[in-house]
Amino acid sequence: MNDATPFVRPDMRAFLDALAAMEGPAIADMTLEEARASYVALHAMADKPARELAVIRDLACPGPAGDIPLRLYDARERREAGPVVTFFHGGGFVIGDLETHHALCTELAHLLDLPVVATHYRRAPEAPFPAAIDDCEAAARWIAGSPGALGREATGLVTIGDSAGGTATIAVGQLLAANPADVPVVLQVPLFPLAADAMGSASLDAFADGFVLTKAAVQFFDAAYQGDRTDPRAFPILGDHASAPPTVIVTAGLDPIRDSGRDYAKALAEAGRSHVFLEIEGVTHSFTNLRQAVPSTQADLERVVAAMQFMLGA
Repeated sequence: MNDATPFVRPDMRAFLDALAAMEGPAIADMTLEEARASYVALHAMADKPARELAVIRDLACPGPAGDIPLRLYDARERREAGPVVTFFHGGGFVIGDLETHHALCTELAHLLDLPVVATHYRRAPEAPFPAAIDDCEAAARWIAGSPGALGREATGLVTIGDSAGGTATIAVGQLLAANPADVPVVLQVPLFPLAADAMGSASLDAFADGFVLTKAAVQFFDAAYQGDRTDPRAFPILGDHASAPPTVIVTAGLDPIRDSGRDYAKALAEAGRSHVFLEIEGVTHSFTNLRQAVPSTQADLERVVAAMQFMLGA
């Protein structure tokens, strides 16, 4: 089935129809505060409730422009040394925060049985590119080398993020490959990332409207973030793939930035890097945060986690 008549899962279709019936303003027509509030409201409505865990604790680490807020999630009070998951939230580098992805982080900590540390980086337009990437890199380095403050000793980092956080995941992998942290990135998991410039891509036009993330929203985020189109920190497809860590790359079949993620999977294959590429059919961008409204996506998240465990040898 081609993009002209794309496959849409029944539960995804029901959610899209419900969104369309709400007839709210487009994100590009909102104030910044309204856009951020709408993103929180969308996830509060659409995502499964957060799981209860033994540890959910707010922390902070030093960053290039002040302390960076972090949140530690762990299903266990105490833990032997092992991998630590570093999570970077989505939202176009403009609208996400620790709350928008709280439920997802609790689910990842539960399913993986590993500690998860979420990072809240500086956001555009107040802090445009490369502020978010600088903060994500600083947080990853701190998590790699601060067992006392974290209460957990990392033997390796598992970096994961959705959308803009997926972009940050790849960028941090490249930065830490070039200048290693105290422990290596043992797995990176970009979820529907913007790896290559989406402007002019076939998927951006095929899914321009009516599939959660719109072309207008992509343009809105792009204008606010001001990513340098010659810098691999903004568009990691431009970076060095020869030293990419093992990767699980995930795209969504109905995503306007889908082709960007496909391009990154192709670059990994051509560089001969170990990776699993999952394109989740019949769902939109942000499907990992729609698990209540679109129940079939819970199994998709569990497939992603299974791929992560396979790559980690767990």
